[in-house]
Amino acid sequence: MTASSPPDSGAATPNPPISWSDPERARAFAQWLAAVGPRHQLNPATVRPASADASFRRYFRVDTNGPAGTRIIMDAPPAREDSTPFVRVARLMREAGLVVPQVLEWDEAQGFLLLDDLGHRTMLEVIDPMDPPAARPLYDQAIDALVRWQLASKPAVLPAYDRALLERELALFPDWYVARHRGLRVEGPLADRLQRSFQVIVENNLAAPSVYVHRDFMPRNLMITGGPALGVLDFQDAVYGPITYDIASLMRDAFLSWDEEVVIDATVRYWEKARKAGLPVDEDFGAFYRAVEWMGLQRHLKVAGIFARLTLRDGKPRYLADAPRFITYIRATAGRYRELAPLLRAIDEIEGTEPVTGFAYGRV
Repeated sequence: MTASSPPDSGAATPNPPISWSDPERARAFAQWLAAVGPRHQLNPATVRPASADASFRRYFRVDTNGPAGTRIIMDAPPAREDSTPFVRVARLMREAGLVVPQVLEWDEAQGFLLLDDLGHRTMLEVIDPMDPPAARPLYDQAIDALVRWQLASKPAVLPAYDRALLERELALFPDWYVARHRGLRVEGPLADRLQRSFQVIVENNLAAPSVYVHRDFMPRNLMITGGPALGVLDFQDAVYGPITYDIASLMRDAFLSWDEEVVIDATVRYWEKARKAGLPVDEDFGAFYRAVEWMGLQRHLKVAGIFARLTLRDGKPRYLADAPRFITYIRATAGRYRELAPLLRAIDEIEGTEPVTGFAYGRV
């Protein structure tokens, strides 16, 4: 999950040196940059941070002395990050007609990549949360990109988003959010409620038809390119799984919330385009929307666990600040469906809140 830094002006001004915890890697980077720089007219003195990342990857921006303007460098230490999926999925997406970074250089052994630069602004940065109509054209572009990606789907190309993976993801919630962040023992009635709920969630999500899944398809990972299509980033974890996943990610965002009427409107537009394109969505929108909600619930439980892990294990506390958004999402969906009553009771216990009577989706 990528976290963008403030916009970079792109000006060729002196920059502080990039920090390296490993001197050997710093020397390897300098040697690699000296080797590839002349081929791409790079100006080594302008290397600067481009974004932070929830993983161990880092991204730098570097100016060129040619018409390209700027390029992006990915620093992905092979011992911690395998760049092969990034390169493979980038190719698949380009073949599907999406705008993604082109891999210009790849030192596989050392984990250095040179990419073209899709720009400085994410979709998230230009959206006004108080003005949904103004955001609609951007969401339409995102939906168009998503449909193109799904239309390219083939089985046995990407890893399967199967039962084992779904269950591993859900386990992040009790392991990291409940036990380590909230300090609760996951045993007895609490463990039973979570386990029963997770089983129902997994069964519902496995019932959805499978397509290519970006797995983090949200405004923070979509770039304003200045053209008619958005750029797509952070796709290296793509899998073959439920068609409901990416539209749930887009409209139930980790960092941005909309009223339900906005969510439904955009989901309807996606559903209509997907049906017209021949994608395997349910012919009944109500049934499809229910499936999207259940898929979103899986994602929110997973991400709450991931954000707790990022804070407690990796020392990145800013992610956990968004945990209340996920708990609100989880409560909203769990409160809508009778089968999820045990999950709602579990959340009340975990958060120390009183059970609610009645239900309002509200701003989640």
